[in-house]
Amino acid sequence: MATAISANKAELLAIANAVASEKMIDKAIVIEAIEEAIQRAARARYGAENDIRAKLDPQTGDLRLWRVVEVVEQVDDYFKQVDLAAAQKLQKDAKIGDFIVDPLPAVDLGRIDAQSAKQVIFQKVREADRERQYQEFKDRAGEIITGVVKSVEFGHIVVNLGRAEGVIRRDQQIPRELMRVGDRVRALILSVRSETRGPQIFLSRAHPDFMKKLFAQEVPEIYDGIIEIKAAARDPGSRAKIGVISYDGSIDPVGACVGMKGSRVQAVVQEMQGEKIDIIPWSEDTATFVVNALQPATVQRVVIDEDDGRIEVVVPDDQLSLAIGRRGQNVRLASQLTGSQIDIMTEADASEKRQREFVERSTMFQEELDVDETLAQLLVAEGFGELEEVAYVPLDELAGIEGFDEELAQELQSRATEALDRREEAARTERRELGVEDALAEIPHLTEAMLVTLGKAGIKTLDDLADLATDELIAKKRQDNRRGPSRDRGDRAEDKGGVLGEYGLTEEQGNEIIMAARAHWFEDEPEAAAPGEAAAAEPQNGEAADADPAQ
Repeated sequence: MATAISANKAELLAIANAVASEKMIDKAIVIEAIEEAIQRAARARYGAENDIRAKLDPQTGDLRLWRVVEVVEQVDDYFKQVDLAAAQKLQKDAKIGDFIVDPLPAVDLGRIDAQSAKQVIFQKVREADRERQYQEFKDRAGEIITGVVKSVEFGHIVVNLGRAEGVIRRDQQIPRELMRVGDRVRALILSVRSETRGPQIFLSRAHPDFMKKLFAQEVPEIYDGIIEIKAAARDPGSRAKIGVISYDGSIDPVGACVGMKGSRVQAVVQEMQGEKIDIIPWSEDTATFVVNALQPATVQRVVIDEDDGRIEVVVPDDQLSLAIGRRGQNVRLASQLTGSQIDIMTEADASEKRQREFVERSTMFQEELDVDETLAQLLVAEGFGELEEVAYVPLDELAGIEGFDEELAQELQSRATEALDRREEAARTERRELGVEDALAEIPHLTEAMLVTLGKAGIKTLDDLADLATDELIAKKRQDNRRGPSRDRGDRAEDKGGVLGEYGLTEEQGNEIIMAARAHWFEDEPEAAAPGEAAAAEPQNGEAADADPAQ
């Protein structure tokens, strides 16, 4: 037989006070947990079907236990309800709708009951503790916090933050950084999430914002807002770049971040395990900023393609490897810093590319406009690269070219328009030969050339197009910003991009195309409902005719 276990008033209050102070949670939560545990034990003793409640006085420690029954006319639940006659035996003035409190004697907790009560209290306290941690840290994302390494589990570092615990996942650690239990560590609070189990506070030492916050701690001008870090990029454990700007003309932003004899930047470098940091003056001029970002390489020319978000950088032959960096590190960090894809090429490569484009465009103008080589080359030299530019450019701009007059300009625009019509007709013929439906031609933003591309990809009906996601339709093919084949993942599948990725459609245009293709799915819904409505109306109009013959 199990020995009964009980706790006196002082012990219950002492337990509540100790747990509340240890976990730094409200004492009322612990009291509530104890009451719930006693309620469960009482239900196990008197019957789980009964509505039994417990109340612990937080001041005196008095414990009251009672059963609640409702007075009703007809009893459906004999454990929680009682009729009027029986209720008046318990309470003389009882009436329908009243709740009668039936006091119960205190229960002694047996071994099993005590264990169950312990689990209930622990669960309640654990939930309260996690809620306290979340409320305390939810608004602190982006701050740097210091803690002590508690344990290392499966490569993830658990950090004791004093009143809470955080975790630095493997991908948010600095590579090759060795952490031991008991080591003090600084990290950025990356995110705080409310979860029922597992970690809630996620830390990072590899995020670019960690470096920004370290500089803000070491450089007073950044903390005061005189200097701002406009952009940052990191290859954790190896190299980093930051772009800084000063709002005070008398303060050099780069010099302020470096400090006397490099004292400020060295403090950040030591915290990041020797990570080399390039401090670059930020500029609103994209070309200037790109030149600065590719330091120490020398840049000869920068060509910006705003439509594709790409930047073409030309460097001397002897600067190519320096501009790209080891394993593409320098150009990769510069791309992250500027937010644009950077292509590095030598002067010879750039010259060869320009010559090839010049020949291709000149040949195209010769064939499509039926002009001689000199005139075609002159158009290319003036910056014309497509028939659309010749056809739709203002007439005076075309006539203003040296050696051109208004009559020649009109003739060129007329020939360009005819050439575009021929292209459109040829594409339309090819599209129909591929079996692409005419309904696709009515969708906005789609040209005949695009429809031919869709047909070659096997997309020939509205349903075929409607089944595509926007990314599958317009996503651009990602290109490697390094020269030569990628050696990191040679077996990686090639990124083919979207079906119409080469046409430069925006995400908004892609969404419009997909929604226009799906419109016919919803047009049939009212028509499908109409027969059902008619069928429902027939019995009302002719009940006698539809009556069951057997009746």
